Amino acid sequence: MSGGKVLSINISEKKGTRKKPVQSAYLREDHGIEGDAHASALWGRQLSLLAIESIRRAQARQYAPGDFAENITTEGLVLTELAVGSKLKIGRCLTEVTQIGKRCHEKCEIYKEAGDCIMPKEGIFVKIIAGGWVRQGDPVTPL
Repeated sequence: MSGGKVLSINISEKKGTRKKPVQSAYLREDHGIEGDAHASALWGRQLSLLAIESIRRAQARQYAPGDFAENITTEGLVLTELAVGSKLKIGRCLTEVTQIGKRCHEKCEIYKEAGDCIMPKEGIFVKIIAGGWVRQGDPVTPL
């Protein structure tokens, strides 16, 4: 499987809301993106990824990176083809896939606005094994 790139890095102060893009972010080992509401060492969903290709297919209205509350929007990589346990290098950081999709137990702000949310079906979650800075344009490479 060939790699892709980081199209957008997104953070929010509250869970269940759209995230705002930032130029770079620090991925803290076994925690998540510093400054993001979802960051926590207590679970395997420390970082969420969603492909821009998935967002483009959901174009019932105009969506942008971060609108589905993903931390990293990728381009050029089919994320749902990765298996749980797969290693993924994001820039110089090393991550491990912990979950493909998720059960949406609450209808978040995004679902209420759009009537659907693609994150539970096409998003993936990873834990951070080796942290560091990540920037827009960095490579995303399955190992």
